[in-house]
Amino acid sequence: MAQGDEPGRRIALLVEYEGTAFGGSQYQENAPTVQGALERALSKLTGEPIRVAMAGRTDAGVHARGQVAAFTTHSRHSTDTVTHAANALLPEAISLRAATEVPLGFDPRRWATGRWYRYRLYLGPQRPAIDRKAVWHLSAALDTDLMAEAAQFLQGQHDFAAFTAPSEAKRQVTERNVRCAGWSWQGKRATFDVEANAFLPHMVRRIVGTLVEVGRGKLSVEQFERLVREAPPGEASRTAPPRGLCLMKVRYESGLFDDWNEDI
Repeated sequence: MAQGDEPGRRIALLVEYEGTAFGGSQYQENAPTVQGALERALSKLTGEPIRVAMAGRTDAGVHARGQVAAFTTHSRHSTDTVTHAANALLPEAISLRAATEVPLGFDPRRWATGRWYRYRLYLGPQRPAIDRKAVWHLSAALDTDLMAEAAQFLQGQHDFAAFTAPSEAKRQVTERNVRCAGWSWQGKRATFDVEANAFLPHMVRRIVGTLVEVGRGKLSVEQFERLVREAPPGEASRTAPPRGLCLMKVRYESGLFDDWNEDI
């Protein structure tokens, strides 16, 4: 059987990237993307034209610690070789943390059962330098108790049409199941973690932007609850900047890459 007739192998990748320099995760004609960089590196490594599928679409400037990608190849390189050799070919802002063989039908987006995102704030009168590309700096005081109280209303099955663009709310089903959502605080740093079965475009950034409005006293907890309960399309328009957002993990029934979160 000729190599071109063989079914090949499907390899899943655990991908980390610092998203500042990219126009997003998915391929675009007019901007550098994570997908484009992965495909160039893997094509050079394997000597084949490689097309990469990704578990989630992240916007320009959004980061990832646990993005999952997959590709099919006839190359016989071991998964360890794929990891090390591709990292030598990728830009410094992208790193493969792990690689493993998966069933040929594996679709990193459709097979996913959940996604975990983290958003980070830096609260202080002066802007940070070291973390400037990974946090949203806010100099005004926030009522953290109100922000925590409002975040509780996110949990469960809700229509999140308020937290995406009206055009998106018309185009697709906007119900999502949020499994957990909450804030943690350490000194001047605030972290918002949220996990759901899936997310709408800009949903996390709109949620964070709206919760910050609650913390600033510009929106009441009751008004935030109404956005969740009544789902007026696009009404939660305050959108946090992309730099504070990071895709931490994509979950699968198989437990794919579950043992690679020890350093998060």
